Amino acid sequence: MKKLCHLLLLFIAVFTYQNTVGQLKISTFSSVEKEMKTNPKPLIVFIHTDWCIYCKNMENTTFKNEDIIRNFNKNFYFISLNAENRESIHFLNHTFRFQPNGNKTGIHQLAKELGTVGNQISYPTLTILNPKYEIIFQQNSFINSKELLKILFKNT
Repeated sequence: MKKLCHLLLLFIAVFTYQNTVGQLKISTFSSVEKEMKTNPKPLIVFIHTDWCIYCKNMENTTFKNEDIIRNFNKNFYFISLNAENRESIHFLNHTFRFQPNGNKTGIHQLAKELGTVGNQISYPTLTILNPKYEIIFQQNSFINSKELLKILFKNT
């Protein structure tokens, strides 16, 4: 019985420690515009789709890393943008819309605007904008947490 109590306490301690960092704060384009006025900092936009395996891997590994979460929450605004989102997004005095390009397919104008690298868009794409909303970094591939921490260090 005593061993069971110790094991239970150990489990609770480990579980509590693992959840001390918290969750990644995900912003919206409209909230970022408001917050930038009083607290300017770089903006990270993760452009993805529902069907992209590499996107899901980044969501389930890179964006779950404690150092990434801590760094994002402290030094950046973070937006997750589904490139196939059909809702209009008002950002920087423009309204961006979904553009169909076939039967049940298409791309959101904002994803195209922020995610095009070398006249091509692929997923996932990570775009970093400075507080003036200028693109200072883009990469269209899976990025693990170690690589992403190096990128963040260079862009802060």
